[in-house]
Amino acid sequence: MAAGTSATALLPVPDTSLRQGSVMPVHVVHGRREGPSFFVCAALHGDELNGVEIIRRLLGMKRLGQLAGTLYAIPIVNIYGFMANTRYLPDRRDLNRFFPGKEGGSLASELASVLFENVVRRCGYGIDLHTGSNHRRNLPHIRGDMEDPTVLSMAKAFGAPLALDLSGMEGSLRAAAREIGVRVLLYEAGEALRFDELSIRAGLRGITSVLEALGMLPAGKRKRERPPLQIATDRAWCRAPASGLFRAAAKLGQHVVRGEVLGTVHDPFGGRSTDLVSPQDGVVIGDQSLASVYKGDAVMHIARFDAPRQAQASMDEYSEMVMDARVAR
Repeated sequence: MAAGTSATALLPVPDTSLRQGSVMPVHVVHGRREGPSFFVCAALHGDELNGVEIIRRLLGMKRLGQLAGTLYAIPIVNIYGFMANTRYLPDRRDLNRFFPGKEGGSLASELASVLFENVVRRCGYGIDLHTGSNHRRNLPHIRGDMEDPTVLSMAKAFGAPLALDLSGMEGSLRAAAREIGVRVLLYEAGEALRFDELSIRAGLRGITSVLEALGMLPAGKRKRERPPLQIATDRAWCRAPASGLFRAAAKLGQHVVRGEVLGTVHDPFGGRSTDLVSPQDGVVIGDQSLASVYKGDAVMHIARFDAPRQAQASMDEYSEMVMDARVAR
């Protein structure tokens, strides 16, 4: 591609069962100046929509005319799950457990290989966009190998105040990318099959901030100083102590203390109610949005921080800042 041009590559992927030709669209923006290669992808899980909208807005930004280097944007990786409004592939496999994939393997391996060989291997950096799953909501936060100085600097540049230090499970996009020296952040925000404006704005703001930090975009104007990054020291899922209907007492983003009642599971027929108690101090970074629960269901995700009250305050400040601000277009 010539400098200062853009195009959409249609990467062939396996046909649907109806033998209709299928492709994975990849938008490529090639800057006028030399610079890093960077990818951003969404809907690795087909029901995770916030990232699709984030990329749509990113590609509509006039600022990309000032891009240095090359940007690869993949709005929908798992086209099969997207069409069926489901997280998984038609064979019920989780695509994010099959990277780097291989040609001639399962559908998951084939699809993973198309993305990895044609996009990821061409890049030095990337951001993978996700939401919660199975009727679960996630507070906007980032995940990555925070012991890697480059990943840590990307995380700080992204701007979200809360992060989890996770290197990625075997077979995940992040883990496979790390093996070939590609630094990747994962952004978690919102819930499946729903658009959430805070999550979308925060994601767009974060991506453009990382592009600025990498020298791919000129620095934008920052009217307010961003809260410092706080990295969780531990995390735990709080599981339903009984089956029934769950009524939450704690909210997403709230600071909670060990022993605090997070909510109550009620017997729908009027029998005994059972409280869900926090096992540790921390901040609620994920919760279940579905009222009906079975005993053992993961209901609330608590992350522990050295200063949990400050973590809650930083997230509140960040949310207000994101909703008040306008990303330079």
